[in-house]
Amino acid sequence: MSLKATNNVETNKYELEIEVSAEQFEEAIQKAYLREKGKIQISGFRKGKAPRKLIEREYGEEVFFEQAVNILYPEAVDTAVKESGLEIVARPEVEVTDVSKAEGVKIKATVFTKPEVEVKDYKGIEVEKEVKTVTDEDVDKQTEALREKNARVITVDDRAAEMGDDVVIDFEGFKDDVAFEGGKAEDFTLGLGSGQFIPGFEEQVAGHNIGEEFDIKVTFPEDYQVEDLKGAPVVFKIKLKGISKKEVPELDDEMVKDATEFETVDEYKADVRKKLEEHAEKHADDEVEGKILDKVIENMTAEIPQVMFDNRVNEMMAELQQRLAPQGITMEMYCKFTGQDIDSVKKAYQEQAEKQVKLRLALEKIAQLENVEVTDDEAAAEIQKIADQYKMKIEEVKQYINEEDVKKDIAVGKAVEIVKNSAVIK
Repeated sequence: MSLKATNNVETNKYELEIEVSAEQFEEAIQKAYLREKGKIQISGFRKGKAPRKLIEREYGEEVFFEQAVNILYPEAVDTAVKESGLEIVARPEVEVTDVSKAEGVKIKATVFTKPEVEVKDYKGIEVEKEVKTVTDEDVDKQTEALREKNARVITVDDRAAEMGDDVVIDFEGFKDDVAFEGGKAEDFTLGLGSGQFIPGFEEQVAGHNIGEEFDIKVTFPEDYQVEDLKGAPVVFKIKLKGISKKEVPELDDEMVKDATEFETVDEYKADVRKKLEEHAEKHADDEVEGKILDKVIENMTAEIPQVMFDNRVNEMMAELQQRLAPQGITMEMYCKFTGQDIDSVKKAYQEQAEKQVKLRLALEKIAQLENVEVTDDEAAAEIQKIADQYKMKIEEVKQYINEEDVKKDIAVGKAVEIVKNSAVIK
């Protein structure tokens, strides 16, 4: 197996001309025969016992060519890529151009290479930091959430239902005196004022008492999702079976003492404010980093092969599938739920994928320009961290992760710190 030529056909695109000798092809044919002979029946021989020459005479000398080529080409292409010295960024596109016993096999492998990258002005990038001011209203929202969390539900049986109550009802809907699909339920809990049902429904439940049976007249919106019910006047027959209300406690020292680690309302509010301010600071820092890295992308130039963007989109699709799998959701189900197809999901990822690829290339270049070094100890520590995170043995992690790739990731992280530490924050 040998690389005969490396042809640069476009920027970052090469065609490798690869040749496999007749002797090597013959060895592969023999391997293919040994693999396949058990499937072949020749008259006068038990299945799998027919000589190769007899099979080739019966079915043609090319009978094992396809299998032989499949045996040969992965190693031939890998060897050629290494000989070429090219840093490829996608799996080669392989075409077998000639096959014969006398001449061997000729293969053309099309490969895309990592682009040349230029990054300017990545040090001293100027960005503004904007920290959101925490207001009394922000604190009050948090304290209100605490009150809601500690609310208790009280059964009501001495008055009619009011807006703000939760009611338990049986209902069935009719259009032109005919019950319609999906319009019936029993023991349904509805918050009056929640807007869960179509306009006018909840308001007409208010004012009725437990045990009452009554009709409600409403009209479905013109944009309702069920065609037959768009803009249609309907009647719901209702039976009110229960009323309850939520009692929210006052925010006082006693309530705070019972529900939190603090003794007084003032102490609790002070802690809430502190945490909100810390969160605002962290959010501002994240935004600053995002602005800095956006500038890095703006200041980089490279002719990036489309295949790099496509590969990243495919990786993101695979990551989405991994997140969905534990929930028992397939990609087909996800598309149905979100009203999309596979192509539209990929399209939604395209911009993000392009940004990530560009940033990675820029940071790798910066690491090179800054002569960033990563020690074996640093790589080992990172692999140990991954092993601890996934509760795996280091040997198991190394089966899935290449140490050189880990070192590249660490170098990229160091490049980020170089850029951030030199930035001018206003």
